[in-house]
Amino acid sequence: MKFNIITIGITAALSVSLLGSCGIYKKFEMPQESALAVDYTKATAMEQDSTTFGNLKWQDVFTDPMLVDLINQALENNTNLRNAQLNVSMAQAQLKGARLSYFPSVALAPNGAGASYAGNSFNWSYQIPLSVSWEVDIFGKLLNSKRSAQAALYQSEAYAQAVRSGIISGVAQCYYAISSIESQLSLSRATAENWRKSVDVMKDLKLAGRVNESAVVQSRAQYYSILASITDLEVSLEKANNTMSLLMNVMPQRWAIEGGKTLEAPEILRNSIPMCELAARPDVRAAEWALAQAYYATTSARAAFYPSLNITANGGFTNLLGSMISNPGDWFVQLAGSLTAPLFSRGANIARLEAAKAAQEASLNTFEYTLMNAAAEISDAMTIYEKSVEKAELLGRQIENLEKSVEYTQELLSLGTTSTTYLEVLTAQQGLLGAQMSSLANELTGTQAVINLYQSLGGGR
Repeated sequence: MKFNIITIGITAALSVSLLGSCGIYKKFEMPQESALAVDYTKATAMEQDSTTFGNLKWQDVFTDPMLVDLINQALENNTNLRNAQLNVSMAQAQLKGARLSYFPSVALAPNGAGASYAGNSFNWSYQIPLSVSWEVDIFGKLLNSKRSAQAALYQSEAYAQAVRSGIISGVAQCYYAISSIESQLSLSRATAENWRKSVDVMKDLKLAGRVNESAVVQSRAQYYSILASITDLEVSLEKANNTMSLLMNVMPQRWAIEGGKTLEAPEILRNSIPMCELAARPDVRAAEWALAQAYYATTSARAAFYPSLNITANGGFTNLLGSMISNPGDWFVQLAGSLTAPLFSRGANIARLEAAKAAQEASLNTFEYTLMNAAAEISDAMTIYEKSVEKAELLGRQIENLEKSVEYTQELLSLGTTSTTYLEVLTAQQGLLGAQMSSLANELTGTQAVINLYQSLGGGR
C-alpha cells in the first residue's frame, strides 16, 4: 500500500511539472503580441492623476444644486443601475460557489429497512452513513473556474460603473437640454409677439400708403412661421422631460428647469489622449475582463484533456454486516479513489479547445476595438467642444452685426416709402432670430461635448 501511494504521488508530481508548460495554471496576462494591450498594461501600472478631468468627482464637475439633487435621485432610483448592481451580486455568488468547489462535499443519508419471512418477526436493518467526496484539483480545472468567476465579477463591476457614469451624464445632458429648449422657447415666443405687433404696424402703414399688401402678407407669414417653430420646440421639450423622468424612474412629468443654465467647463484642452485615461474607462475595463474570461475558458478546455482525480470516504454506524444483521450495530469506514481519463472524447475536446481559442482571439479583437473606440469618442468630444468655443465667438459677432442691421433697416423703414426697405427689415430680423437660435444650440452643443468628454474619460467613479 505504501509503495502504491508513493508511486501515485510521484506520477502526479511528474504530471504537474509536465503540464506546467501547457499554461493551464498560469494567470491571465495581456497578450504581448498586441501593441495596444502592451501599452494598456503599462498604463494600468501608472499612478492615476486625481486632478485630470475624468478623475474629478462628479460633484466637482456638476455644481448646480438642482442638478446635483437630480443626479442623486437618479443614482438611487434608476432601474438600469439597480439591475447592474444585482448582476454584481450574482457574480459574487458565482465566485463564492467556485471557491467552495475546493472543499469536500458531505452528505448524510440515514436509511432503514425491515423484512419478515414465513411469519417470523421483522428483522430491522439500518445505516447512518456519512459520505465525503473531494476532487483533487491537480490539473487546474477548479482553479481556472474560480479565476474565470473572479474575472466575471470584475467585469460586472466595470459594467455597473459604466451604467453609473452613463446615468450621471444622461441626467446632466437632459438637464441642460431642457434648459436650452426653455431658452429657445422664450426667445421664439418673444419674437412671435414682436412679429404679431409688426403685423399690426404693417396694416397701419398700408392704410397710410407707406407699404403695400405684399408687406402685410409677408409679415403675417413670418409670424405664423415662428408659431410653427414653437410647436416643434414644445415637442422637443416634452421628449426631454420624459427622458428625464425615465432616468429618475418616475412617471412622465414636467421638470421645473429654467432656461439659461450654463456649465462652466474646466481647462480640458490637450493635444493627445494618454493611454492611462483610456484605461480608466469602465467599458475598457469590462473588455479586459471579458478577455480574461476567454483566456480561462481556453485553459479549461486544455485541462479537459487530462484525467480527474476524486477521493471518496464513507463512514457511519450500521447493524447490517454483509448479509447478517447484528444488534447492536457497529462502526464502518470505506475509502476509495478514482482517476477518470477522457479516452473517447478527445475529438470533442479538440473541437472545444479550437472554439475557445477562436473566442479568445475574438475577445482580443473586441478589446482592441474598445480601446480605439474610446480614443475616438474622447477625440470627438474634445474637437466638438473646442469648435463650439470658436463658433460661439463667431456667432456673437454675427448677432451683434445683425442687431445693428435690424436697427438701421427699421430706421430706414420709418423714413422710406417702398416695400423694398421693408423686405430688408424682414431679412434682417429673420437673420437675427436664426443667429440667436444657432447661438443657443451651439451653447448646448458645447455643454453636451463637455459632459460627453467627462463620461468618455470614465468620469463618475
